Amino acid sequence: MRGDEKRSEGLFSYVRLEERIAADHPLRPIRALVEEVLSAMSGKFSELYSHTGRPSIPPEQLLKATLLQAFFTVRSERQLMEQIDYNLLFRWFVGLSMDDGVWDASVFSKNRDRLIEADVAREFLATLTGLPKVKRLLSSDHFSVDGTLIDAWASMKSFRPKDGSGAPPAGGRNGERNFHKEKRSNETHASATDPDARLFRKGDGRESRLCFIGHALMENRNGLAVQADVSHATGTAERDTALKLIDRHKPSTRRVTLGADKLFDVEGFVKELRVRKVTPHIAIDGRVSKTGRVRKTAVDARTTHHRGYAISLVCRKRIEEIFGWAKTTGGIAKVKVRGLDKVKAVFTFAIAAYNLVRLPKLIAQRA
Repeated sequence: MRGDEKRSEGLFSYVRLEERIAADHPLRPIRALVEEVLSAMSGKFSELYSHTGRPSIPPEQLLKATLLQAFFTVRSERQLMEQIDYNLLFRWFVGLSMDDGVWDASVFSKNRDRLIEADVAREFLATLTGLPKVKRLLSSDHFSVDGTLIDAWASMKSFRPKDGSGAPPAGGRNGERNFHKEKRSNETHASATDPDARLFRKGDGRESRLCFIGHALMENRNGLAVQADVSHATGTAERDTALKLIDRHKPSTRRVTLGADKLFDVEGFVKELRVRKVTPHIAIDGRVSKTGRVRKTAVDARTTHHRGYAISLVCRKRIEEIFGWAKTTGGIAKVKVRGLDKVKAVFTFAIAAYNLVRLPKLIAQRA
């Protein structure tokens, strides 16, 4: 017998939200990891918040909602709030009941920005990689490092002279602007929208754009990111930040290897690595000059004759998978926040989200 469509709503629902999420849903093991990390960070949250006044949005829910935004490529906080309002999966992951109200998008953004300014993102990533079940998946001897350009949330039209002589484009905030024969550089110009953004180009023949550089340090066993950072876009930023990342992560006495691409084949950088007891497994930049002379490399036979050198050159390419996921799915190809500190936090959370997506399968395989 054909059933009739019933449009009347019941006054009460007797099905728990927990029961509406499939037992084998991929977000279940991810949520368990996130809860473990946030529980370990509870003391940090207590230090950041006052014990008087009106209660704010719980920091645990702020961070879980931020991770959802990266997992599902939600473009804005307003869309994220809409999703949490009607999407039961989102409600369950964040920790809201069926009847809980959803926050205003502006209130959510202000609370989250205040939280991520306290370097919570870096501590979240460190706590995640420090969990016993995660730590045994990580290599403690072999690492790779690289950087990627992140477009700033600023238009090229906002890049004006620092002395104030550059008038806004005619015809409104998005009017036409002619840059022909105009010399612009980071020394004389700055973005009025995001002063922390820098004009930079990846190489000869490439366009210049306002951007930052995101950096990641990857362990070579399973290709998980163990450190992340963002810097101003300069020609030496990748090498300078690589030293900071290895200093932040490497044990003081243990010798490790560091894989990297040809950009890092610089004598000064290799020397700094050797001082830190880091073996430079760096791809050799063997460019040939116009006169036929091969560029002298800083990586000598002490390193290249080992079998591990060739293995590191293969493993280091996996770091591009991290950047690829963070840019396409994580949504950081063009950040939607302004200021170096906020960009650091958003990028670091995207890197942590990449780890969280991969960890459940790796943990299950190890079990």
